[in-house]
Order: sequence, then C-alpha cells, then structure tokens
Amino acid sequence: MSFASEIKQEVAQKIMSGSDERAELSALIQICSSLSLSSRGMAIVVTLENAAVARKIYSLIKDRYKAEIELYVKRKMNLKKNLIYGMRISYKTREILEDLGIYSSRGLREVPLQKIVQTDNNAKAYLAGMFLASGSINPPEKTSYHLELTAANPEHGEFLKALMARFGIPAKTIERRSKTIVYVKAAEKIADFLRVIEADQALMEFENIRISRDFTNSFTRLNNMDVANEVKAQAAAKKQLNDIMVLEEADRLRRLDDKLLDVIALRKEFPEASLVELADVYERRTGITVSKSGMKHRFVKIHELAEKERKDAGL
Repeated sequence: MSFASEIKQEVAQKIMSGSDERAELSALIQICSSLSLSSRGMAIVVTLENAAVARKIYSLIKDRYKAEIELYVKRKMNLKKNLIYGMRISYKTREILEDLGIYSSRGLREVPLQKIVQTDNNAKAYLAGMFLASGSINPPEKTSYHLELTAANPEHGEFLKALMARFGIPAKTIERRSKTIVYVKAAEKIADFLRVIEADQALMEFENIRISRDFTNSFTRLNNMDVANEVKAQAAAKKQLNDIMVLEEADRLRRLDDKLLDVIALRKEFPEASLVELADVYERRTGITVSKSGMKHRFVKIHELAEKERKDAGL
C-alpha cells in the first residue's frame, strides 16, 4: 500500500458529525461524482478506486440523508485491472447537492457555498475530504517532497489555495492535462497539512523519516565541508612550504625577523597543520596569542618575499 493510500485509510476512519460531516462530504461528492440525467430524473453517480473512501462516502450519505444507494463494482480494462467502486443515488438528489452547497437553480456550482467551510473545523473537514477524493503525496523516503490535490476546475483550485492559506499553508496551482492541480512542496507545510486533516499516524511517520533524513543530509554536508576545508588547508600549506624553500635556496632566512622565522619553523615541523592548529602550537610554546588572521598575515609576507625572489631569478 502506498503512503498516500495509508493516509486515506487513516483519514477515512475519522468520525465527523454535523457541519463538519457535510463539509467533508461536499468535497468528496464534488470531486468523485457526476450528474446523470435520464427519464427517471437526476442521479448522482459516484466512481472511485479506493475501497476505504467508497465506504466513507456510502456511510456519510446513508447516515445524513437516509438515501437509497445502488452499489456496483467493476474491473478496469487496463493492465492493472483495478476495481472500480460505484454508487448511484437517485433519491433526494437535489436536496443532497443543495445541502452540500454545490448546486443551485442554475446547476452545479464551480465552488461550494462559503457556509460549507465557515468554521476552521469545517475547513479542515473539507480539506480531509479533498485529500480522500483526489490527494496524493510522495512518501517521505523520496528525495523530493510533494503534496497535491486535483481541483474540480480553476476556480475551485483558487478556493482550495485560500482554504489552505487559512492554516498557513501556501499552495500553488498548475494546469496538467486539462486539470487544475493544487500542490505544496515544502516539507514543513506538508506536515502542517497532515496535521490539519488529522492524519496523526501518517504525520508521525512522515516527520520521523524526514527529520532522520535531514539530519543525515546535514551531517553529510558538514562532513563534506570538513573534508573540503582540510583539502584547502593542505593545498595552502604546500604553497607555503614552496615559498619557504625558495627563501632557503636564496639564503634569505637569516635576514628575516623572528616572527617570520617562528612560523617558518612551525610550518616545516607541521607540514599538514591548519593555520588555527599552528596558532595553537605557537601560543603553547611562546605564551603569545596569535589569531588565525595574524598567522595568515605572516605567511602572506613570506609569500611576497618568495615571489620577489622568483621574479629576480626569472622564475
């Protein structure tokens, strides 16, 4: 079972009531159903592949409207041959759609009435219904974080963005194969969304894996940084030793002051040490504190003298 399916399984088991129940069902019906008109009148036809979500819709309609529901199951004619769960509600159709805020005398609404998501709890229930109906999320083990909801239309996409913004979740929209996709890529905001729809177990799993992976990545970056700094320090030390060799061959050391001679002796004794390490040894031996920049300044002076010797020698 995929991570998204596990979340839907968990969310589908949440029991809601009153206006929260209506908000969740409003999202489910708008996304998972279509209207059928025949000589028998208008009917709501629900089709989806997730059994847990199908049971959720069935129980919500039964409990709230006491409506008769015709059930059917068929198999898709593709390679996977997934099962399709269907429901046909031809009793109290208009009453159901109007109660869910997605139907008026002009037909189906682009977005539900504002009363459907009036309270924060209503809004949370609606987003839970949206995830059950069309949500997907990358498992936290993947390197890229991605949550998306498929909206009914562009206006509905903007409606969902505003709804998520109420909980501090900035979402974006994109058109993909004539469908409006509302998506979030920030890991922290995906965690917030799971918190909003009360997918507590999924949230715990998501955060545990994410934090563990982020810690590992941070540790690796720090380790790589340490290696890079060490390589850089060794390269600088090699250049400093070359400068010292040039001055020795030119018999210039005896004309240098004690400060430069001290660091030359240290560099020759510790050819792979960093400037910080050399400064520590210098302080222990002389009792004089020299900063990293002070140590670097002395080697810059040595380099300048070595460059002059190279220039005079035509090197």
